[in-house]
Amino acid sequence: MLNRKHENIILMSDSYKVSHWRQYPPNTSTVFSFLESRGGIFPQAVFFGLQYLIKRHLEGVVVTQEDIVEAREIFAQHFGDATLFNEEGWQHIVDKHNGRLPIRIKAVPEGSVMPVSNVLMTVENTDPKVPWLTNYLETILCQIWYPITVATQSRAMRELIMRALRETGDPALIDFKLHDFGYRGSTSDESAAIGGAAHLINFKGTDTMAAVTLAAKYYHEAMAGFSIPAAEHSTITSWGCNREEGAYANMLASFPTGLVAVVSDSYDVFYACRELWGNKLKEMVLDRDGVLVVRPDSGYPPEVVVKVLDILGERFGFTYNDKGYKLLNPKVRVIQGDGITHPMLGTILEAMKASKWSADNVAFGSGGGLLQKVDRDTMKFAFKASAVRNGGIWSDVYKDPVTDPGKRSKAGRLKLVLDNGTYKTVRQLAQYWYLHRRSPAQGISKASYFYQS
Repeated sequence: MLNRKHENIILMSDSYKVSHWRQYPPNTSTVFSFLESRGGIFPQAVFFGLQYLIKRHLEGVVVTQEDIVEAREIFAQHFGDATLFNEEGWQHIVDKHNGRLPIRIKAVPEGSVMPVSNVLMTVENTDPKVPWLTNYLETILCQIWYPITVATQSRAMRELIMRALRETGDPALIDFKLHDFGYRGSTSDESAAIGGAAHLINFKGTDTMAAVTLAAKYYHEAMAGFSIPAAEHSTITSWGCNREEGAYANMLASFPTGLVAVVSDSYDVFYACRELWGNKLKEMVLDRDGVLVVRPDSGYPPEVVVKVLDILGERFGFTYNDKGYKLLNPKVRVIQGDGITHPMLGTILEAMKASKWSADNVAFGSGGGLLQKVDRDTMKFAFKASAVRNGGIWSDVYKDPVTDPGKRSKAGRLKLVLDNGTYKTVRQLAQYWYLHRRSPAQGISKASYFYQS
């Protein structure tokens, strides 16, 4: 294998796609494909990540002679057959297009919120000599499922918190109510970056520095997310259990202004709230020019959060807002950063509401629940070919498995339109019908579209 200076896009595809150039009908000149979320747990999808994927992997001179040589050597060993690699096709891209990919990608604007089961992106080759290229790129382009799913879930979590704020507090606080704690739990630096950036569509709080740098490099956002000084268990427990008070006092003294978050469950979070924060260190908290954010980090979150609020309310006092919900002394707030998923978030907020605590009092942090507990099936993402052009004639391409009618895919050259305020996926060109029988065994006729380009 060669000592590479850049990624080899030829190698960034599923192995079996290497042989697909031989599998299309003779004289096929164009393959048209699309991406959609077929449903899943959310009714809408937040489109995000395409600009990153294009700039990171597809923009500019992508294929070089060096890439072809490397791919030829690797595939010969990988398959045990040197003829499977479409060297002539990739050479054509180098010679005719100077290594740039002859592909047209159309998509909804990033950040758009679209009903599921609509096309979010379409892809087709623009050089009739490389129709196989469209779906060769499926592997890398389909990875957009991840930032879309994270952005969509983060938005759903924002909606839960916003509803609670509207009912019990101040909706203006929403931007910093869900903090990204997912960096260390991500599968890679890149996944943390793109997933973390997707979260920043909806919120401004993050500890995932990779997301901030990705947003700056690929989206020209000078500073997409913000954070505050905060303790972790290692810094608190390094003082020992007999000097827990000293560890907390050091936090207040070391960060005398602004927000500071202190994990407080290293030993007994309820004792810490009642006797340390709420008694021995109370005056220091109240005299400080800023806000102490107490962080419980274990136990069943709905019960722990409410009990911590009750103790802090008892020790520091509280008032009622104009909606009839309790607000802690403004010097003290809480952040729950353990076990936060979309369902758990709703459960905590309902428990707080039942105990008459405003959502203003608490922020949330989410790690694995935000960036990791998702997969491509969470929103049923699919990248499918829907039309091919052969001899100047476009014809439908779709699958329709008798074993699973729900997996019938869309057919034709597709586009997304806004019709009377509703987004709809429609065909791009006028077509005419013809009937064909799918198989004698099935004994049924299906209508398919064909049209002249």
